[in-house]
Formats: sequence, C-alpha cells, structure tokens
Amino acid sequence: MRRRDVLRLSALAGATGGLTLDPVTFAHARDPGGAGEGPGAERDGGRDAGRERKRTVRGHLPTGAPDFVYLPVEVPAGVREIAVSYTYDKPSVPPGTQGNACDIGIFDERGVELGGRGFRGWSGGARSEFAISAERATPGYLPGPVRQGTWHVVLGPYTVAPQGLDYEVTVELRFGPPGETPAPGYPPPRAGGRGRAWYRGDCHLHTVYSDGRRTPAEVAAAARAAGLDFIATTEHNTHAGHRAWDGLWGDDLLILAGEEVTTRNGHVLALGLDPGTFIDWRYRARDNAFGRYARAIRRAGGLVVPAHPHGTCVGCNWKFGFNEADAVEVWNGVFGPDDEASIAEWDNTLVAAVRGAGRWLPAMGDSDAHREPQPVGSPQTVVLADELSRDAIQDGIRAGRSWLAESSAVDLRFSAAGGRGRHAGIGGRLRVAPKDPVTVRLEVSGAGPGCSARFITDQGPLYTTALPESGSGTVEWRTTASYAAYVRAEIRRAPADGGASGLPGPMVAMTNPVFLGED
Repeated sequence: MRRRDVLRLSALAGATGGLTLDPVTFAHARDPGGAGEGPGAERDGGRDAGRERKRTVRGHLPTGAPDFVYLPVEVPAGVREIAVSYTYDKPSVPPGTQGNACDIGIFDERGVELGGRGFRGWSGGARSEFAISAERATPGYLPGPVRQGTWHVVLGPYTVAPQGLDYEVTVELRFGPPGETPAPGYPPPRAGGRGRAWYRGDCHLHTVYSDGRRTPAEVAAAARAAGLDFIATTEHNTHAGHRAWDGLWGDDLLILAGEEVTTRNGHVLALGLDPGTFIDWRYRARDNAFGRYARAIRRAGGLVVPAHPHGTCVGCNWKFGFNEADAVEVWNGVFGPDDEASIAEWDNTLVAAVRGAGRWLPAMGDSDAHREPQPVGSPQTVVLADELSRDAIQDGIRAGRSWLAESSAVDLRFSAAGGRGRHAGIGGRLRVAPKDPVTVRLEVSGAGPGCSARFITDQGPLYTTALPESGSGTVEWRTTASYAAYVRAEIRRAPADGGASGLPGPMVAMTNPVFLGED
C-alpha cells in the first residue's frame, strides 16, 4: 500500500529548517544478490543486478510543506557512483494559483548543516537526474569520492499546488573502483588589461551548470563578441561551475567566480569569490541568518550584491534589506517596470545617505542571460579600475566608479567641476561650499536616435534635454551643492506612449552619482 504524508520532524529541522524522510538503505552491499531495505516512505522498484543497486521512494508533500525535505541514503563501502532521478506531478490549477515546482540537490556523508562541508551539488528544477563519481559529475554537481555514510538527497518544493505534490525519487548505487578526481582548473585573478582604464563587464550569467542553456565556452565567446573585459559565473546555489572555465580566460577576458544565492526571499550575487567557495541559501528573511552569509561572502573575497530586487518571479523580491550589501543590481536584462522600481528604491537610499543615515550603495547592471537569444552584456557595468584584476574590479564596483549601459556601443563621460580646478568623477565627491557654482558635464556617444539625457538629484530629475539624432553629444548643467546634494545622469529613449503616462522611456545608460558639497 502507498503511504502518504509520512514526513517526520528530525534533528535536521533545527539545523536547516527542513524535514527528513525515513532513510533508504541498501542491504548486503557487498553481496549483489542480497535483499532488504529499511523503513520509510513507500518503496518499490528495488533491483539488484550485477554491480548496481536501485531503490525508489514515493511520497506526497501537502501545501505548506517545508522549504527543504531530506531523503537520507545509507551509502555502503565500495560505491563508485551515485545516480539520482526524480519526477513529480504537475496538476492543473486555477488561474492565479501556483502549481507544483520542485528543486533537487544532494549532500554527502559530511552532513547537511547550514554552511557545512557536505554540499555536493544542486540543479534546482533544471534537471530530472544527475550522477556523481570521483572522475566526473553532472553539471551543477561536484566530482569526488562516493564515500560510505549517510548522504542526503534534498527536495526543494518551491511551490506546491492545492492538491499537494506527489514525487518519486530513484537512487542507484554503482559499485566498482573509486577512480581519481581531477584537480580543478580555476580562472586566474588577473588578466592583461590596459592599466588604469574603464573595463566593461557582465556579472550575472548562467550556463548549463545551473539553469542556463549555453556552455561556458559559448558564454565566453559571446562575452568577447559583446566587447566585454570581464564576466562572472553566477550559477544558482552551486559553485560547481567554477572549474568549468579552464582555458576560456585570456589576457583579454577576466573571469570571476561567483554564485547566485537563490533564497525563497530574494537572490543575491556573491561576486568575485575565492574559486571553490560554496555559499548556502537555505534560509529566509525571518530566520535572521543573512548577515552570517554576507560575512561569509566577504571572507571569501566576494561582494554582496542583491539581484533584481523587484523581480516578478516567485521568490525573486528582495526581502533582506540593504544593510549588508556592497552594491545593488538595479538593471537586470531587458529594461522593464521592475528595473524602474529598483532604480527608484536605490535612488531613495542615496537620499538617505546624503542626510547622514548611512553609506551609499553603488548601482550595477547585468544581463542575467540564460540562453539564446538573450544577449550577454546587455546591460553591462563599466568600471574604472587600476588594472584588469579581481581586486581592482571589485574596488571600482565597491567605490561606485562605474556606470551602466545597454551595450558596448554606448560610451559616456560624466563629471562635476567647481572653482579653482576642483573636479570629481563618477562615484566621487566635489568638495565645494554650498553656494559655489558647479558645472555638471555629460559626454555621450553611441546612444542612437531619439534619446534624451537627464540629470537626477536628491530632488528628482532637474534637467532634461534631447540628444542630437546621432545619439552623440555633450550636455552641461549648472547648479550648486545647496540645490543638489548629488547628481547622476541617465540616457533614455523616448517612451513608447509618447509621454502620455508621464513615465520616462527605456534606459540606454545611467551613472552612479557624483556627490556635491563638503563631507
């Protein structure tokens, strides 16, 4: 008979906020003719043939199931490879109601503790099966020995239909010599570069190592074709892709290791991590745990960058606040209403900062490209750095010496000047008295026809003017520090409705601010 809803609380609940099933066991592991298995959810399909053993578990998750459900697997000695496949039902649901979506991953015998060493891979909902051995692993998973002990397959019921979610998990053990794990080839922290210069990059990209469809080689080729100098690999909830770029970097392309930490309350880019670093994601805002993992990102040499904070997908809205952030991704992929909301929220944080309520956060723009025809490098972040290296690029991002563009065809220069030769560029401060005259200057090229430039301050947009039809030109505006605590620039296309809504058109480029006045 089938048993449903057989979940029970376990010691894992306190450590991971999840539930665990009864364990899957493989009796008489060294005798392929043996039989028997331990208790748990209903099992069938047991098979002992040659040097393989297979067990299948079926169960049901009700609406309101925990974020993570763990299936312990007792792995005996002598296993060469572990393979897992799963399915779940996708019933029809009424309009406006979430259906079933269930992710999957695995932890090895070192345990499932938050931030622990047991993580061996995650594919989310992108794959229905995976395998791990010492020599190789399915993309998204880490090759390495399949050691004896209790492993845990983890299910992540992202959304559950009103009818609940019926699942089936099959675990197969393949016996044989363990093999050897190849040493990973990680990207170097420095490329050739051009000395102190503006470098173009895309810090939010996916490949087949999570839910993307491009290979790393295809992404590297697309980055070069887009005129980029650096990229970051940011797979969802796995660092397995860090080792997948061997031979794809060069003097012309810096590749940063990272991770898109995909929680149920928003996504955060961990940018420029020490290669091979794993950042956990199994928490919500209510758990008050994000600070711990933000610090872990920084200890590993990375930046903390909330991604698409007003994204419309389930779990994409950023709920952790910006206190732990080093920058914020305000423009993600094709410019839309969610980006408009992100920019407005980010601009509000600038106002708070100039009033002495805290530090300011630089803005970033990234493509979040997953597959064709989504273009790599649209948008992109252009960073002033001393060299093309991980540390220098991160220093430029952290300091806000950067601007965003829809493509490498767009170029700009933005600065503010005061009397006696005083000058400040993007991310800097022009130290002038409140009433001293300030000239703000924007030089643009490659924006295309029908664009306007506008200057935004702590009061909002104070100056807008059309660019020449060529999309290239220079705009100047005069102000004072008493009138504008900061100034930033935007290049926009004409709105599709001709301005009837009062909303600006799509973004072509935007800068981080120049601050005016004494500290």
